[in-house]
Amino acid sequence: MKRSRLSYDEWKCIISKDIHGKRLNSELLNGYIGLIDIKEVSKPQIWKFNGEDIVVCDKGRKWLSILPQNDWYCITTMMDEQGKILLWYIDMIAKQGIDYDGVPYFDDLYLDLVVYPDGTIVVDDMDELEDALSKNDITQEQFDLAIKTSHKLQQGILSNISSFIEYTGKCYEIVK
Repeated sequence: MKRSRLSYDEWKCIISKDIHGKRLNSELLNGYIGLIDIKEVSKPQIWKFNGEDIVVCDKGRKWLSILPQNDWYCITTMMDEQGKILLWYIDMIAKQGIDYDGVPYFDDLYLDLVVYPDGTIVVDDMDELEDALSKNDITQEQFDLAIKTSHKLQQGILSNISSFIEYTGKCYEIVK
């Protein structure tokens, strides 16, 4: 299982970034909201969707992280320079915490949801989840947790894209 820090250090293409974040205990969220302003990259990262190129990582892009404290997922909202949502990338997670330097982290359970502003949801890396189980990198309970969390999200907060956009906007306002 890979540990991911909400400073996104694993994105080696990011040369310079500003990071802001805060813990919340409110009606909106009990957890962490972080914002990364990408200042410089070695090479833009482009993802394809419906035949279109979406630049998810480049100078001026913003990534909003939403990590609910007592749940099993982490939302990363990838936005353009004006704060317009390009897509959400949601990791199913096994564990979360705060690292030695105060940066929140999570242990990634392989399975992800990629959500687009039109409401399209793409289940990503199911093969990696199944492979991790077959290699005993994760337990059956962790496998089941990833599947259950993915279904819960799709039937819950992702079932109404307008409400999800509104929720994301409220979180963004807190840290921008």
